[in-house]
Amino acid sequence: MISMDMNSMAASIGVSVAVLRFLLCFVATIPVSFAWRIVPSRLGKHVYAAASGVFLSYLSFGFSSNLHFLVPMTIGYASMAMYRPKCGIITFFLGFAYLIGCHVFYMSGDAWKEGGIDSTGALMVLTLKVISCAVNYNDGMLKEEGLREAQKKNRLIQMPSLIEYFGYCLCCGSHFAGPVYEMKDYLQWTEGKGIWDSSEKRKQPSPYGATLRAIFQAGICMALYLYLVPQFPLTRFTEPVYQEWGFLKKFGYQYMAGQTARWKYYFIWSISEASIIISGLGFSGWTDDDASPKPKWDRAKNVDILGVELAKSAVQIPLVWNIQVSTWLRHYVYERLVKSGKKAGFFQLLATQTVSAVWHGLYPGYMMFFVQSALMIAGSRVIYRWQQAISPKLAMLRNIMVFINFLYTVLVLNYSAVGFMVLSLHETLTAYGSVYYIGTIIPVGLILLSYVVPAKPSRPKPRKEE
Repeated sequence: MISMDMNSMAASIGVSVAVLRFLLCFVATIPVSFAWRIVPSRLGKHVYAAASGVFLSYLSFGFSSNLHFLVPMTIGYASMAMYRPKCGIITFFLGFAYLIGCHVFYMSGDAWKEGGIDSTGALMVLTLKVISCAVNYNDGMLKEEGLREAQKKNRLIQMPSLIEYFGYCLCCGSHFAGPVYEMKDYLQWTEGKGIWDSSEKRKQPSPYGATLRAIFQAGICMALYLYLVPQFPLTRFTEPVYQEWGFLKKFGYQYMAGQTARWKYYFIWSISEASIIISGLGFSGWTDDDASPKPKWDRAKNVDILGVELAKSAVQIPLVWNIQVSTWLRHYVYERLVKSGKKAGFFQLLATQTVSAVWHGLYPGYMMFFVQSALMIAGSRVIYRWQQAISPKLAMLRNIMVFINFLYTVLVLNYSAVGFMVLSLHETLTAYGSVYYIGTIIPVGLILLSYVVPAKPSRPKPRKEE
């Protein structure tokens, strides 16, 4: 009877039974996270966080999922216990090696594309969490002088206990889709320290309003996705009818296909945001308004929908899309590739995008998307530098350059996103080629043109003292 109900429910919303089971467990992370608040004692909270994560994983993906999760967790904890000076780099490479092996073995991208589901997505989030924990424990050996602010904030002086570590990794199912957060924040939250210290004069804020807002947002996003996805299927890119369309219609379809796919991610991240907020972990401090400070819930925020859809520059995209993973990449890849006293360049950007591509899976579409992303951001920076070189007196011309950067971002982002969605080399090249590789040619052209037409910021000349 239950199986028949699951089949009918899955059919009614156009997903497989496996995906429906995952969605039900994923939504269940909200009440499960709420229940964490009433669990007594620190130890009890750690045990509940770990046990609820294990149970939800079992219901969603089966028993084998927890065995897969145990591998990177063991790698991270063993490296911290056995060789602290290099535990971060050991966990980074071995954790990614296991994740890549699972990507190749399960071909998870094909499963997701065809409407299936497996535990690889949760393993992706878990891998980042164990790496950051090990790196921060490694940083705890270093002197504060010379460390970046993020390193000072997140470094771990003492090694977490095993139950603390398991609770952090699997906390109430937060590994399903993120967001990624730091071990130090998890410990302070559980122990009621830092911004969660209830002994201070200011009372802990209520999470319920922010939770309801996130749930409402999730409902809107899912409704839009279910409405749009039948009208803009990805299979259309390889159908003969697509090749018969003109350039503008093809390009318009790429835009709508990209936007349709994004609503699915908006829904997923809105649900994960709600579960983290209602637990209290999502609280990130108060606004600076002295008269009437308001609570902030940025730790749970993984996407700014309007920020993505109305981004004025491609440089803004990593700041508003998959925010916590972008932050992780900045702190644990991008910044650590920059030598002391040097500025980051295209190499650091490309290396970071490559790590992001490998993290998603070894599909040509992912690789091409993230290389495209590096080109897109570099091209957007060129437009911005030209904009800054224009005299402030020419306000209209500056505004025109801002609008050009906006159009450039919309054009190249949705063109590039096709590779992320279709994954295969043939389909990606077919879609890119159908619009004459315009989204590749324009960024490359801008980068090359920047050497011919270098931008010099417009600054008023200082007056000489008489």
